[in-house]
Amino acid sequence: MSDTAPDPSLPRAAALIVAAGRGTRMGGELPKQYQVLGGEAVLTRTIRAFSEHPAIGAVVIVRHADDSDLCRAALPRTGTPLIEVIGGATRGASVKAGLAAVPEGVAHVLIHDGARPLVSAATISDVLAALRTSPGAAPGLEVTDALWRGDAHVTGFAARDGLFRAQTPQGFDLAAIRAAHEAHDGPAADDVEVARAHGLDVAIIRGDEDNLKLTRAGDFARAEAILKARTMLDIRTGNGFDVHRFGPGTHVMLAGIRVPHTRGLQGHSDADVGLHTVTDAIYGALAKGDIGQHFPPSDPQWKGAASHIFLTHAVDLAAGDGFTITHADLTLICETPKIGPHAPAMRKELARLLRVDTSRVSVKATTSERLGFTGRGEGIAALATVTLVKS
Repeated sequence: MSDTAPDPSLPRAAALIVAAGRGTRMGGELPKQYQVLGGEAVLTRTIRAFSEHPAIGAVVIVRHADDSDLCRAALPRTGTPLIEVIGGATRGASVKAGLAAVPEGVAHVLIHDGARPLVSAATISDVLAALRTSPGAAPGLEVTDALWRGDAHVTGFAARDGLFRAQTPQGFDLAAIRAAHEAHDGPAADDVEVARAHGLDVAIIRGDEDNLKLTRAGDFARAEAILKARTMLDIRTGNGFDVHRFGPGTHVMLAGIRVPHTRGLQGHSDADVGLHTVTDAIYGALAKGDIGQHFPPSDPQWKGAASHIFLTHAVDLAAGDGFTITHADLTLICETPKIGPHAPAMRKELARLLRVDTSRVSVKATTSERLGFTGRGEGIAALATVTLVKS
């Protein structure tokens, strides 16, 4: 998504997590997708990477028939629908079963290995962005090492030019990849091979070295090291300030709540000074400009628009960049209307829009002791502070 304009959201998509394998090369008593990585099951981390992405509308988990209890225990708490499906005897059969379970109304699907728990929100976004112009897209890493042929001894060499190491998620137009799998007869290394055999174009986006597939025991040590490095918290604080003057009207919109008043607030949108201020605080924490850059007041499409549209855009940007909103503090500065009676409803609505618990949202009010434009009753000012933490 553009950082400077209110472009449409990334295509709404479903994620298909393939987790029906046994992972025999890994060793251990449990299949690798259920082994513990950084205190959580590998599959839990994999599912959460997609369920918390704002463009993912549902997650389909393809599991082994014997793993019902293991899978249920690994499901994270999320508001995104999670759909369990029994896999087949081969990876291709498992993917076909998962594709059949993708909810209607979804245009795109991202097919991902259950044993790739460290996929980033940025990689997911990049694949989805590429699907705007291509029926398929997948991350890959250019091969930079020399390539040998041989067994115990080197017997030959291979050119590395134009070679990539394939990763997931591999994204596709849903109808197209369903047709490709129906038409495919025989094994395939991955879904890109199936798509290409059906004539689909697949764009390559830049992969991520951290997006490793857990295959052997040593991979867990590397994944643990990556997680440890990620625990160096990226904490952001953003501030917002906004002012709107009074004009004709019978109510004001404040923090998403309609408050009866003898005058209304003036602005290009619904002039909700509270939501505007919190929105700007989020943009500030992300270092992504302000509300005027994303939603220019010169653009007639935003005339009279409900301000929750702007705040949702900011919240989605934060989530897409891998941030969780942990706290918001909003102060409204005015003589009238009285904010106190409406503050609980404002907190509840603001928490809903920010996708956090109400206990993490503060809404309070003060006057300016009859000083300045707010003291003269000419308008309302607002201050906001938000805190974001890298997930």
